Amino acid sequence: MTDLPLPADLLPHRPPFLLVDELTSIVPGVSASGVWRLTGDEYFFAGHFPGRPTLPGVLMCEAIAQVGAAAVLSDEKFAGKLPLFGGMDKARFRRQVVPGDELILEVELGRMSARAGKGTGTARVGDEIACECGLLFVLADT
Repeated sequence: MTDLPLPADLLPHRPPFLLVDELTSIVPGVSASGVWRLTGDEYFFAGHFPGRPTLPGVLMCEAIAQVGAAAVLSDEKFAGKLPLFGGMDKARFRRQVVPGDELILEVELGRMSARAGKGTGTARVGDEIACECGLLFVLADT
């Protein structure tokens, strides 16, 4: 078994906007998976929604994108690049995510060029899909 990097070793994000606790698999330039463990102490739960804390869907999409960025940035071809959101397609939210849930994040990259790329991802709690979306990103110089 190969040791995987910590998310902060690959991603430029830092708390409170690093939304991946652990990377569980990486195939550089192809795919990645990771986990985000929601404790209930996250800053957004207090206001979204009081009395019924719910993970905002847009943050699920961001967490998926961060795992996708790990797949991109683990590929030597993209050293010195920063994947930025260029768009999102067909985002669907299928399940509420609440404090105590463990979000399993998976991304498969599609077409990649030196300047942009595509991917598809899911966020699951157990066997239930919470979110799925297509990603479009541009590669900026760092």
